[in-house]
Amino acid sequence: MNELSWAEAGGGDIKRRFPAADPKNFHMTDQIVLQLEPLKSFVRDIFLRSGFTQDHAKATADVLVWAELRGHASHGVLRIPSYLSYVEVGIIDPAAAPEIELEKGAVVRLNAHHTIGPAALMRAADIAAERARDTAVAWVLIKDHSHAGAVGYFAQRIARQDMIAMVMTASGPLMTYHGTRVPTLSTNPISIGIPGGLLLDMATAAFPMGKIAAARATGQPLPPGVVLDRDGKPTTDPHKAGAPLPMSGAKGSGLSLMIECLTSLVLHNPLLATELTHPSGHPGFRQNGLVVAMDPAVVGPSTDYAADLAATVDAIKAQPRADGFDEVLMPGERGDRLYQQRLHDGIPVSAKTWDQLRTLAGKLNIGIPGD
Repeated sequence: MNELSWAEAGGGDIKRRFPAADPKNFHMTDQIVLQLEPLKSFVRDIFLRSGFTQDHAKATADVLVWAELRGHASHGVLRIPSYLSYVEVGIIDPAAAPEIELEKGAVVRLNAHHTIGPAALMRAADIAAERARDTAVAWVLIKDHSHAGAVGYFAQRIARQDMIAMVMTASGPLMTYHGTRVPTLSTNPISIGIPGGLLLDMATAAFPMGKIAAARATGQPLPPGVVLDRDGKPTTDPHKAGAPLPMSGAKGSGLSLMIECLTSLVLHNPLLATELTHPSGHPGFRQNGLVVAMDPAVVGPSTDYAADLAATVDAIKAQPRADGFDEVLMPGERGDRLYQQRLHDGIPVSAKTWDQLRTLAGKLNIGIPGD
């Protein structure tokens, strides 16, 4: 690919990037680069104009743009058209609000009533952090929300309040179970946030569905050996992808199944069994969730915990590096650095995704950053 050059389009809020020798290839190769606040306001306005409350529109914009800042385009603004399509088919109710149905000890059960996922998980994370201050630990279950976005956002939100956090969501069959060749369980994600900055955020698939969507948007091939086509054969073509394989074979599928057990089955709202026996045509977009928060200060001073964490990180980073590694990184460290870089340099969005959002904004009569 030729050396990249920049061409301004519309002032300070937005830039277009394309191969200098061939700007005609704009729709194939370029990116739109936006600053944080214009992009977040734009996303919030889309959801407000689509019938969502101020709080839910803000929560969804915060989560989607956070994913973009950390380099997770698969869970960023490319999700907007699909989220709005879920409103049309009843997967999301823009007027819904999560309702506490049960409180007993450390356990809370929320019925999301088909609330948009980021807003439902935001409510659950805040409840978990608040209750853990009083009860040392909180276990908050969320029934019937839509796609939650990047679950690491919610774990980090709790961890920044000096709590240990664990967040997971379950959905219908999208990924193979180890030994099958068709979608049998979900790519169920799990995130663990630790006060002091460690953030594990991962799906249970070898290559998550969101990254397949991102590959379709950018035209990039998939890595070999991570996805099957609709006939159960390996493929690297994102447009032919039928189901991703679980990460680490039986380990990934086992972890995904346990997340279904910890969420959907505890809520008496099974997703896998229901979809596998009576397919709705929309697997994976109706979800259940679990948010756990724990106050580590209950078992020892927070200063001791922070010191032990720092010593652990330092000890690991001091070990001899393997060939090809310039540095040993902690969970979340790469995302943190990219976050800071994009706060300064702007957030790149693929041209294909931006074209879709421009079209959507035109239909909703919303101003577009840079225009």
